[in-house]
Amino acid sequence: MLSEMTKHAERCAEIVRLTSEALVVSHIDADGLTSAAIIGRALEDAGIEYSTVFVKQLGETELSKIADTNPPLTIFTDLGSGVLSEIKELGITAVVSDHHQPSTTDTLPARDELISHLNPHLFGLNGSRELSGSGTTFLLAQALSRERGGDKKRGLPSLAVVGAVGDLQHLKDGRLTGANRTILKIGAENRELSYAPDIAFFGKQTRPIFKLLEYATDPYLIGLTGNEDACIAFLKGVGIRLQGERWRRWIDLEKKEKQRIVSSLIQHQMKKGVSPQRLERVVQEVYTLEDETEGTELRDAQEYSTLLNATARYDRAEIGFNVCMGDRGGALEEAERLLKEHRRNLVSGMKFVKENGVVELEHLKYFDAGNRIRDTIVGIVAGMSHSIIGDRDLPIVAFARASTPHEREELKVSARATQHLIHKGLNLGAAIHIAAEKVNGTGGGHDIAAGATIPLETKDEFIQYLNEEIKKQTKKQTTG
Repeated sequence: MLSEMTKHAERCAEIVRLTSEALVVSHIDADGLTSAAIIGRALEDAGIEYSTVFVKQLGETELSKIADTNPPLTIFTDLGSGVLSEIKELGITAVVSDHHQPSTTDTLPARDELISHLNPHLFGLNGSRELSGSGTTFLLAQALSRERGGDKKRGLPSLAVVGAVGDLQHLKDGRLTGANRTILKIGAENRELSYAPDIAFFGKQTRPIFKLLEYATDPYLIGLTGNEDACIAFLKGVGIRLQGERWRRWIDLEKKEKQRIVSSLIQHQMKKGVSPQRLERVVQEVYTLEDETEGTELRDAQEYSTLLNATARYDRAEIGFNVCMGDRGGALEEAERLLKEHRRNLVSGMKFVKENGVVELEHLKYFDAGNRIRDTIVGIVAGMSHSIIGDRDLPIVAFARASTPHEREELKVSARATQHLIHKGLNLGAAIHIAAEKVNGTGGGHDIAAGATIPLETKDEFIQYLNEEIKKQTKKQTTG
């Protein structure tokens, strides 16, 4: 499995070594940015010139532009597996390093005259949770650098872990598994990464303690999530001092204080009737980047990935890319500014949902933001919305007007679920793919997070198809 994929990565690296110049095309999210930086560092090490392009999707328009520029070699990272035939038809010489479900396996694992394709699905690995796009590209970069003694090049494992966490690959098991774990251990051996069980909530490096609880959504903290006053009262009630010279963060607490909070949260949830399966999600494995400054977003893999998303989703992917490449000056300052803007927009998006509510069907709930929420962040708002609309054991689907280069008016669809729903048989990626196809749209993704682009006028039809698909999935699991 992984050994066979590693061998194929070496064959792909042979193609890269033959070129003196490459175009790197990658996706605009944390996994995409880390993927581009991983291959960028390897190309620099190999003395190969390259330029980067970041795209929201890889459609006819984007591929035609690449074909028109006719680069000697195009390296697609964190995308490309769904359009292999289109890449080939346009005569683009390419290495595709992706982890999404391939559209075809016609050319693989053997390469043809134009395309070399590296994807975990082709080697019996699950690209949704065992290996991310950045992890796949790490294998390619490792193979490319091996001749120069760089197979354990410092920084690349950390970027691969940040990408995997940004892609939510750790959520199902509460830790990274499969090939992701192999990469994690390489980083630990380099002493650039450490990992240990800790509280699962976002913001341990930078947020006041009560904010960790207030914004917790998976697991949802009954009576605490979404209620700042209740979170402060809870922490004071278990004897936690909230302020020193500043609001205390999770990293400022003593070990005994952390243990007290975790045990009190579990007791709180048990009293509310929460299942043992959900109680386990209070603690997960946490990934710390030892080379980064404590108390910054870059120190924690989850916060690092959010910083990257804050650049890419506002058309400034090059800023996040430069941070990944090691810029701790101007690029990091701009990324932090964009992160503040991102947070303001998320608060505005949450306010929209709170004021307008959601529509609830039998097997899902949804809201339509129109032009009020940017289509690149509406999925994040959807995931956070559990904190204000309550946990009703339903996936949440969000719509926003798509900013696409196409002439037709389109809707961006983003959907989020919880691990509890996945255990009940839900696979959002599969359901959205089927529903989108039925309305002449395109869609897919992972079991816990997925998206689509559909014609504007088909929203009502799409949502009914999606509701039915989710019903089939969860009913099959229940009866099985």
